[in-house]
Amino acid sequence: MSETHNLLVELFVEELPPKALKKLGEAFAGVLFDQLKAQGLADAAAVLTSFASPRRLAAHVTAVAAQAADKAVSQKLMPVAVGLDASGNATPALLKKLAALGADASAVAGLKRAPDGKAEALFYDSLVKGATLVEGLQKALDEALAKLPIPKVMTYQLADGWSDVKFVRPAHKLVALHGAAVVPVATLGLTAGNTTHGHRFEAAVDPVVVTHADAYAETLKRDGAVIASFAERRADIVRQLAAAAAQVGGGCQPIDDDALLDEVTALVERPNVLICQFEKEFLDVPQECLILTMKANQKYFPLLDAAGKLTNRFLVVSNISPTDASAVIQGNERVVRPRLADAKFFFDQDRKRPLESRVLGLAKVVYHNKLGTQGERTERVSAIARAIAQQLGGDALARQADQAALLAKADLLTDMVGEFPELQGIMGGYYARHDGLGEDIAHAIEDHYKPRFAGDELPRNTVGVVVALADKLETLVGMFGIGNLPTGDKDPFALRRHALGVVRMLVEKDLPLELDALLRSAVPAFGDKITDASAALGDFIYDRLSGGLREQGASAQEVDAVLALRPQRLADVAQRLAAVKAFAALPEAPALAAANKRVGNILKKTEGAVTAQVNEALLVEPAERALNDSLKTVVPQANAAFDAGDLTASLQALAALKGPVDAFFDGVMVNAEDAALKANRLGLLATLHAAMNRVADLSRLAS
Repeated sequence: MSETHNLLVELFVEELPPKALKKLGEAFAGVLFDQLKAQGLADAAAVLTSFASPRRLAAHVTAVAAQAADKAVSQKLMPVAVGLDASGNATPALLKKLAALGADASAVAGLKRAPDGKAEALFYDSLVKGATLVEGLQKALDEALAKLPIPKVMTYQLADGWSDVKFVRPAHKLVALHGAAVVPVATLGLTAGNTTHGHRFEAAVDPVVVTHADAYAETLKRDGAVIASFAERRADIVRQLAAAAAQVGGGCQPIDDDALLDEVTALVERPNVLICQFEKEFLDVPQECLILTMKANQKYFPLLDAAGKLTNRFLVVSNISPTDASAVIQGNERVVRPRLADAKFFFDQDRKRPLESRVLGLAKVVYHNKLGTQGERTERVSAIARAIAQQLGGDALARQADQAALLAKADLLTDMVGEFPELQGIMGGYYARHDGLGEDIAHAIEDHYKPRFAGDELPRNTVGVVVALADKLETLVGMFGIGNLPTGDKDPFALRRHALGVVRMLVEKDLPLELDALLRSAVPAFGDKITDASAALGDFIYDRLSGGLREQGASAQEVDAVLALRPQRLADVAQRLAAVKAFAALPEAPALAAANKRVGNILKKTEGAVTAQVNEALLVEPAERALNDSLKTVVPQANAAFDAGDLTASLQALAALKGPVDAFFDGVMVNAEDAALKANRLGLLATLHAAMNRVADLSRLAS
């Protein structure tokens, strides 16, 4: 490999979309780096540093060669029978192939023969010249731009007035430095140089001249007033936010929001955190509304006190650092005030009408063209909630669940939720309290969307659990009932998330509800709008449960063994899984699992139903009598442990059957010529099968 230097490539553009900047920066640098390595211009020890600011994407790669090393290549040409005639001379087909590779007939003598499948083939060894940096970087740059995850492409005109190009934003500068030397590559109508632009307002010089690849970040910081590294800029914002919160005092902390932090990092080139405030009277509005409007509309960081309550202070990450920041602070305070005033107005207006008065209006809101309006949906959720509540807590819980379910969607028609859809449920809880409906109903309305994502908390009270369960079941049963199932990555109604929510509530709240019956009980609420797809929905929910258990570290075999029986109380699954795990560790487990699989196959192949009954008078072989005696001892022990809830002991009791089962298969012919003997032996195996598979289908453990 030729002499190496560090490489710097920067594309300077107009302001990039902030929510996409982090991914754009990582993708640009990552693809460029991979391409340089693939062409042999950078080796495995090379180090990549990526840069991304609002107006630039850049990559720094260590130890990049001016030219890649030559590479020995062995190329398969064709089968020997096709390339050489009977006399061993080259055929026209072989000569043509060699000519295409830049070789002639003189190369025939040097061709290698090697086996290729059933036949022998001819191979041509050659030395391919290594790519130069100009060629390799051009290819890498083209590939990096082609593979950028661009949210939306712009078409813009170049300076010549004729040509146009397509890119995420208009590009204005290209820097490519190998050490101190410019690499003459080109893209998007730009030719590489060593100059770029710094901060729009605070750069010390313009353009900024980068003299060496290794001087890039420092030069931009010194002459351009730009922190080019996304990670460094983000860390600087975190540090400044913490310092500003400490300055405010009172144990204040900026709100913790990684997505907001990434977005703000993508909006500023050199961050400067400032402390602002608003009038305390706005704190009468629910803090969720104020926090959301400050974060979503203004990209501000609200400050919370030590108890997690919103204060009237907030932090702004400015892109400029004036000597006197008062004008910037006052400007931001002036901008946020109308936003907060709007939130206060919506809150005051919404409370003039009780939630109950809005329920009828849901009949005018379309939910789905095949499933009707939100009003019809509310009635279905209420019916499902009443049925679940009746099982869990009788009439009193059913009345509460019915009330909460009827009101749960009413806040969709409030001004506040109209402005901030993210607050649905939350505002319903506030308005329910204002209407004097009590904490149980308020919490149930607020929590009925939970869990909204993996790891989210579950509803706080039983009424909330019932309504949340009913709400998710209504969505799942309805969508499955009209054939609107998730496909591949597409799941517009979040059915996978709803299914996981149902699983979590049934398991973590230890609800005494049987899954299949629960799904079937939700179907009548839809009348003739759907077909009953509860069996397919059950499979879907077990699939979600299976995936979740495997993610938590359980083996696929153990999970399959437990879920093959479709345990109806999902809260029991963890205990069954622990019992199977303990059983699988026993030395007798592999043989018993294999025997169980064999028994299952024998019973499946038998015509007609096999009854698990044994006539002891027909037990003629010593091995079958021994197995029957063992079953009479072991099965009561296993069943007693099962009934007592000790599933591990129930399975471990079965270990004593290994010897008698092995002896039975060694010494007894199940398919005896005597029909009575055969039926009795099948009955014995059916008894064994039933005893072994109460906790799980142990045949699934057989390898």
